[in-house]
Amino acid sequence: MPFSQLPPVLGAAVAERGYAAPTPVQAAVLESNAAGRDLIVSAQTGSGKTVAFGLAMAAELLGGEDRLPPAGAPLALVIAPTRELALQVSRELDWLYEKTGARIATCVGGMDASRERRALGYGTHIVVGTPGRLRDHLERGALNLTALRVAVLDEADEMLDMGFREDLEGILDATPNGRRTMLFSATMPAPIVALARRYQNNALRISTVTEERGHGDIAYQAMAVAPADIENAVVNLLRFHEAETAMLFCATRDNVRRLHASLVERGFAVVALSGEHSQNERNAALQALRDRRARVCVATDVAARGIDLPTLSLVVHVEIPRDAETLQHRSGRTGRAGKKGTAVLIVPYPRRKRVEAMLRGARIPAVWVPAPSAADIRAADNDRMMAALLAPVEATDEDRALAARLLTERSAEDIAAALVQIHRARLPEPEDLMSGNDTGPPAPREPRAGFEASTWFRVNIGRNHNADPRWILPLLCRRGHVSRTEIGAIRITGDETLFEVPTAIAARFMDAVRRTAEDADEFEITQSDGKPRDEAKGRRRDNARPVQKPTMAPKPYRHPARAEPGKPAVKGPHRKGTWRAKPDRVK
Repeated sequence: MPFSQLPPVLGAAVAERGYAAPTPVQAAVLESNAAGRDLIVSAQTGSGKTVAFGLAMAAELLGGEDRLPPAGAPLALVIAPTRELALQVSRELDWLYEKTGARIATCVGGMDASRERRALGYGTHIVVGTPGRLRDHLERGALNLTALRVAVLDEADEMLDMGFREDLEGILDATPNGRRTMLFSATMPAPIVALARRYQNNALRISTVTEERGHGDIAYQAMAVAPADIENAVVNLLRFHEAETAMLFCATRDNVRRLHASLVERGFAVVALSGEHSQNERNAALQALRDRRARVCVATDVAARGIDLPTLSLVVHVEIPRDAETLQHRSGRTGRAGKKGTAVLIVPYPRRKRVEAMLRGARIPAVWVPAPSAADIRAADNDRMMAALLAPVEATDEDRALAARLLTERSAEDIAAALVQIHRARLPEPEDLMSGNDTGPPAPREPRAGFEASTWFRVNIGRNHNADPRWILPLLCRRGHVSRTEIGAIRITGDETLFEVPTAIAARFMDAVRRTAEDADEFEITQSDGKPRDEAKGRRRDNARPVQKPTMAPKPYRHPARAEPGKPAVKGPHRKGTWRAKPDRVK
């Protein structure tokens, strides 16, 4: 169904919002075969689900009219897992139903419960809330669900994972049997299927999830850096992209606190979101991002769901997400409703293989790119500055008078140089990365000069014989008639020591070892079959065999009271010494 077939008030609302055509999930729920039916919908994050179920329940709420009836007991109920998502849903429904005269009440934990009860008492058409707070209002008699026509469970799988099953069942049990139920869930585990079977009737299954988990509006990038360079890489990413709004994800509250303080110190306009912040603090942080007073948000995964910032174009995974699902929800904060976004994973060198496996398993096509260098950032700054200064402007007479005055005081070149300095002074300085612009782990160390081609030997003494390079090296020089500089790397293992000599002198070295050998020698020097690591791998493969645990016969045990009088009892397993039985008592 195109937007032109919507009720006029809703069609005007989506047109004013800039929607040219419905997204796949919106088109699916508006099809004629979905009208009035219970729905089970799987859709990717950022696909326009809120507008989808807002449009889908229009028939039950409006009944063909342009205005809603006077507010009383709620007609629609939307349940969301988190406060942020509930508030976001409430804002979306507010603009969608603004012209219908809808009254929307939001009931979430952390807010003033008495104010919410008053709003419910005055009458409302749509209630949006979290499971715990909704059930609290229901049990107190403030929430009346007897007139409910539509129930929507948003992110149902997340609510069950968070332990809200009992609350959801208590709320749905209080709703009329004839209501329409729409269940939105990214996945369909067994508990979701059971919930749908119990509370839905002949539900229509809709899925718009593609095989690739990262949807097409997000460009995934990954960059390998030295662990000590992670914070500097974050700074350079922010400076290189200069995104209107960026979100940085950390794993813990402490790391959010540290990164937030570091970015503030460097001059970035940044806010923080984590579990240690109150609801008022979270609301203030999000409002600062919407008002453009802040451009960067540092957050834990608590902010990965339910936050929709229209200007958010960059997501940075400062710490690697624990799984592909978390990666998807973090990255889904950008690239929403047809807009393009970029998600960047900062990967410490030692964890690159793990990240590659996660991306491969999730079918996310990420491009490995070098971290932006200071030179890259300065070049991008120059391009942005030139674009800003050469853009057409409307100058007033006062502006032109001031420009003429400046030209009498300074030359055009001096004024242009001053503008460049002013532009650069307001920007934080880029960082020099220790790891340079590598896209992968550091290259292996170059072999020592003269040992580009080497041959390895072994001597039959090792760590178990107190082997030490300080006395092994002179021994090898004496036996092989070579100097210290002609002995390369020395590897000491438990029972042997391996060392290398240049291949050019290997034959002469071995000949000298044979000539200096004596019958009383305890040391035997032989040539190795290859490099120590390759040879060790071969030995492990050849000697691999199943390990069998030894079987031990149980120790005999006799309780002291059962020993024959005058004879020692068998030693028990939990006591030291020998027990002797007491003689029988004479009655």
